[in-house]
Amino acid sequence: MKKKICVFCSSSDVIDSVYYKAVRELGTYISVSGYTLLFGGANVGLMKHLNETVKENNGYSIGVIPQKIVDNNLACTNVDELTVTPDMHTRKAKLESLADVFITLPGGFGTLEELSEVITLKQLGYHNKPIIILNINNFYEKLSEFYEELYSQKFAKEDYRKLYYISDSIKDTFRYIENYKEESPVNKWYAAKI
Repeated sequence: MKKKICVFCSSSDVIDSVYYKAVRELGTYISVSGYTLLFGGANVGLMKHLNETVKENNGYSIGVIPQKIVDNNLACTNVDELTVTPDMHTRKAKLESLADVFITLPGGFGTLEELSEVITLKQLGYHNKPIIILNINNFYEKLSEFYEELYSQKFAKEDYRKLYYISDSIKDTFRYIENYKEESPVNKWYAAKI
């Protein structure tokens, strides 16, 4: 059974070309390595270019898209499977249940929300799948710094660094996926100090 790699990424068509280059490299790697692409199903931005690259390399892709986005004529048609959900919540739940791996590329608010949700679900023990933040062009440096602020001020346990992996390259990302070992759960709550 091919592993499904769920990729969260931008739907913007006006971003720097460095991100499109990374998406082409990622899509090629997914295809030639025998993985299945699982993504948000839209025919715009990095999502569109990622899917196109997978299909150009004879890969398999699955899109999951909410009806509202379909109604705006933004659904990708060049996919092997397309699931239309009634809303965003259902879309995310479907992506989360189908995925074997999560990769987060640069993106906007939706991408950040998807990343936060899969980290939180892993933190609470709902899954133990690899989560990779692909730090193309140092896009996620400030987010990484913010995570460190959460640890330093004890809003999150330092052990939560093990919930996700920040990578600077496609090669390193797949090395991590191929060598991934499930983490032991960490008790979420700090003991109260009165």
